[in-house]
Amino acid sequence: MTERILNQPLSGNEMPRFGGPASFMRLPQAQDLTDVDVGFIGVPFDIGTSNRPGARLAPRQIRDESRMLRPYNMATRAAPFDSLQIADIGDVPINTFNLSKSIDIIQQHYRDVLAADVTPLTIGGDHTIALPILRALKEKYGPVAMVHVDAHADINEHMFGERIAHGTPFRRAVEEGLLQCDKVVQIGLRGSGYAADDFDWPRQQGFQVVTAEECWGRSLQSLMKQVRQKIGDHPTYISFDIDGIDPAYAPGTGTVEIAGLTVPQALEIIRGCHGLDLVGADLVEVSPPYDPSGNTALLAANLLFEMLCVLPGVQRR
Repeated sequence: MTERILNQPLSGNEMPRFGGPASFMRLPQAQDLTDVDVGFIGVPFDIGTSNRPGARLAPRQIRDESRMLRPYNMATRAAPFDSLQIADIGDVPINTFNLSKSIDIIQQHYRDVLAADVTPLTIGGDHTIALPILRALKEKYGPVAMVHVDAHADINEHMFGERIAHGTPFRRAVEEGLLQCDKVVQIGLRGSGYAADDFDWPRQQGFQVVTAEECWGRSLQSLMKQVRQKIGDHPTYISFDIDGIDPAYAPGTGTVEIAGLTVPQALEIIRGCHGLDLVGADLVEVSPPYDPSGNTALLAANLLFEMLCVLPGVQRR
């Protein structure tokens, strides 16, 4: 029996970090998904944004900022590249001029990825893309549990009369039965709203809502223990909007809100998902034009690596 050879990120000792392939962590790129367990997928889409645009440029920038990442997680001892076949599987070819057609393209793309038994880690893109991804996931897993980090609940009835935009995906997901609502947790919600009860609608659906104010000045390890108990062994999706993080750390996004989560809290949330039956994850809403230092994209790349490290099947050394 032939030993399986697993992909490895290109080492900085073989090629300078500023050289080599422009893929996530400088991984091999794959079109044939036959032997792939986990795929990083870019969705260069920002047609659904309502304020500052630019998230269509994020997959390329986040890949570039991932070049400093190394194969082993020194905090958790996760060794994903010793455990699974991981590749960068390219971008979804969205229709730049048509939101509804793009939604269908994204859903079909993820349908094909999931049919190949590849776990998708998505580099967004604005948060609209969560809807077609959840539609594809439901076809395989049924309604999924979700850990959602965000400044906003994204449960608007409409935006400018449109039912699909980056502020509406989880309203549509509830209506379409894509979520196991009693196993959905939203963390980091904050800011001003259109009505005093804006955060009550998700609670009425069964979501657990943890506002940013509830997170100030505390570790989130105990919260994530409760989240793991709540979700149990149900198939789970992580949807992480970079604006859940305070703009002091992540200014390069379209709809910034003050007083958000810290970077260590973001790590606690993702690392706290270890042990869940994770079937996919996304990192959305990075806008490179508003990120001149590259720090927001750098943070996004690291959070995606942390998501990789908590997937089922990843060994710890």
